[in-house]
Amino acid sequence: MTTSFEEKGPAHSGSNTVTFRAEDALASQEFRKPYETLANVVSAEDMPFERCPDGLIKHIVHRRMNTRECCVEAYMQFLKEGERSGKHRHMWEEVIFVVEGSGFDLHWDMKFDCTEQFEWEWAAEPRRFEWKRGDFIYIPPFTIHQHCASEEARLIVISNRIVKDMGFDWFDQVENAPGF
Repeated sequence: MTTSFEEKGPAHSGSNTVTFRAEDALASQEFRKPYETLANVVSAEDMPFERCPDGLIKHIVHRRMNTRECCVEAYMQFLKEGERSGKHRHMWEEVIFVVEGSGFDLHWDMKFDCTEQFEWEWAAEPRRFEWKRGDFIYIPPFTIHQHCASEEARLIVISNRIVKDMGFDWFDQVENAPGF
């Protein structure tokens, strides 16, 4: 009786060899050296502000901030009374915590179909979601959304950057915040 290792079938054909696994192990060890020097704590003074197409934000953690965090990005969104953010969409979901203030979100949901090719369109009219201090807001993937403040507001916006690293780094700024 022959064993699978003695058979010369397709699984055992070919003569190419590589060292992928060994290289991956070495790369992991090399990654850990500078990783150990990265920050575990980012002080408020070191969190950079950015005036961007979505308005005024302050980055809490971002891949360019040299922290140990490898999966999450987070920023604070500041909105004055009557102000609104830009309107955008992206392939990753977002969670938002309302730290202070009140207002509402507008969400244009995506309709998706895959027949012979990918087809998608966004709802003509947005759904409106009221929010206030202490509330949690969920943004589904690729939903066009915008935040509008009824009173001065501060939102903590958190997203998972792993989706971006998987090749889904699709971000569309549909409309800039007023004044940008």
